[in-house]
Amino acid sequence: MFNRKRHHGRGPQCCPPQTMPTQFDPPQFSPPEQYVRTNYIHTVVPHVQPAHITTVNKHIIDHQYYFPCTENVVNECCENHTLCGMPHNHCHMPQHHMGHHKHMGMGMGY
Repeated sequence: MFNRKRHHGRGPQCCPPQTMPTQFDPPQFSPPEQYVRTNYIHTVVPHVQPAHITTVNKHIIDHQYYFPCTENVVNECCENHTLCGMPHNHCHMPQHHMGHHKHMGMGMGY
């Protein structure tokens, strides 16, 4: 490995290096880095809102009033017989002209 040469009269001679055991210094700590871990927890909350339906059946009674009407027509006829002075001969005057007559009739209903 190492060549040992002798040098006469010249400075120190080199020896092969020696491996010393590993030494440990105390650890150097940096300020900690901050991390945030978020945990999501899913929670189901059932909300029960019952409903009740009441069906109301309303019966509407419609009273309808009718007023049927019949109609009659009455035709009246009035006759007047007027004597305007006395005839010359009473015996020649017809009988039906001597009195007052009224005629009435009923018509058909509508």
